[in-house]
Amino acid sequence: MAAVERLDEMRRTAMKARNHKEASVMMLVYPKNDIPHFVLIERAHTKGKHSGQIAFPGGRKEKTDTDNSVTALRETEEEIGISMEQQHLITSLTSLYIPPSNYMVYPYLAFAKAELQFKAQPSEVKSIIEIELSELLEDNNVSKTVLSTSYMKEVSVPCFYFGDVMVWGATAMMLQEIKDYFLQAE
Repeated sequence: MAAVERLDEMRRTAMKARNHKEASVMMLVYPKNDIPHFVLIERAHTKGKHSGQIAFPGGRKEKTDTDNSVTALRETEEEIGISMEQQHLITSLTSLYIPPSNYMVYPYLAFAKAELQFKAQPSEVKSIIEIELSELLEDNNVSKTVLSTSYMKEVSVPCFYFGDVMVWGATAMMLQEIKDYFLQAE
């Protein structure tokens, strides 16, 4: 799910980036009307490099976080109002270096046993997006789109479409790994 141009850049930059910052994100699976869903967020529009993008809840590791999983749990609670106690970790996923912001991101997969009531943190989250897990597992939601970013112009990137929601970049790469994880478990 990475643009070909980005793969080479990521490899080169990751080798040089010894002083990267750390962040963690959470893919949280939960029941809604007895149907498994997962949650994404639309980031608030700010001056940041990832402003307005669709992403998993998550953020920067704090000095008080004992490890990266705690960062994912804490940030999920802060951004969408789901307490750490409601999130049950399943596994860690492959870490991913993000060149534009110089972050090494550690993704996690967790589940919640009961339906959830989200509360977005307005300074960081513009909207909460709930998607049925079965939509991720479909074959027809993978596509390509052409877009421009702060560091690439008019580049074709692989993406997921969930209705009107388009997910690309690091979040799409993580979603592909999670999709493969679930399909192998079937």
